[in-house]
Amino acid sequence: MGNDEDNYQDIINLPRHVSKTRPKMEISDRAAQFAPFSALTGYESAINETARYTDTKIIIDEETQNILNKKQRILKERISEGFEVSITYFKKDEKKDGGMYVKISGTVKKIDEYKKIILLTDGRKIPIEDIFEIESDLFNKYF
Repeated sequence: MGNDEDNYQDIINLPRHVSKTRPKMEISDRAAQFAPFSALTGYESAINETARYTDTKIIIDEETQNILNKKQRILKERISEGFEVSITYFKKDEKKDGGMYVKISGTVKKIDEYKKIILLTDGRKIPIEDIFEIESDLFNKYF
């Protein structure tokens, strides 16, 4: 065989083939040919979901529960004054066991003991049984 410089000399300057029957492929479509292939559709998201960390709900002791009950009574008695509160509660995960603790702030509109929720003026609802802490300047003179 000849030296390396002679390789492909017979075809190197030929024009690129252009099909007469098929339209030219868009560059974005050409790039898609080389995208990674996923044989198991959804597998990666399933792995990520399994690996996602969730907390377990803390069971509060009787003393803490009594303090929360007293704070709710105070809030209910003075609800018309529109005090700002911060409530930390356990939000259950929709996809698996456990959940996470969330702290939100707002003004209490109603404490519904029948439905067992605290309704904020912006429409958010907090299940009373999931409340971990209620904070407000309202409680300063009581605790």
